[in-house]
Amino acid sequence: MFDDSMIIHSTSIWGILARFGVNLIILIILIGFLYFRYSKKEKFMFTFFLIGIIVFLVSSIMKKVDIGFGLAFGLFAIFGILRLRTRNFSVKDMAYLFSTIGLSVINALGLLIFPFYGVLILNSVIILTAFLLEQYLAISNSRKQTIIYDNLDLLKPQNKQELLNDLSARTGQKIKKARVREINFKKDTATVDIFFCEDNGNKKKESKIPPEKV
Repeated sequence: MFDDSMIIHSTSIWGILARFGVNLIILIILIGFLYFRYSKKEKFMFTFFLIGIIVFLVSSIMKKVDIGFGLAFGLFAIFGILRLRTRNFSVKDMAYLFSTIGLSVINALGLLIFPFYGVLILNSVIILTAFLLEQYLAISNSRKQTIIYDNLDLLKPQNKQELLNDLSARTGQKIKKARVREINFKKDTATVDIFFCEDNGNKKKESKIPPEKV
């Protein structure tokens, strides 16, 4: 059980550094593991980390200076929306930017108001929500196409990964899933549904084109 006497709740330099360590771990999870894993945009990681660090440090000293919390948070949000939108940020990039700002403010000031475990719960809710939304987008952005496949040996359950690798190499798409619909032993072919992600990130309806031989 944590109380206000602990260093992490202190407004001293050591308390700020302790909270900074917590915030850095949270940023690594949000940006390093979630954002980069699903977007592969390493060019924005530097921006997100630096903004998160600056927002945290400025928010940490708000108790010492005459500045309103709402005003400061609004300035950071306006800066992100107006300034960085010119750098070809997508809507999801802006959501991660706002999450970075919000988490940094929560970690800077929340630990002075709430118990430590309460702040961890707030951080976990935001990170878990981002993860679930990424999982949903990954599923909803997938496209299905029916093909005629000629390598029946790879259709065995134990060769699942080899099948996906072979389909990816032949189609040029990152195949996430393959489902066998029908096997024709006379022609040594199978009708297979393949599922892959759209490159443009936009949801499309299932493909209506006739089966193609791969």
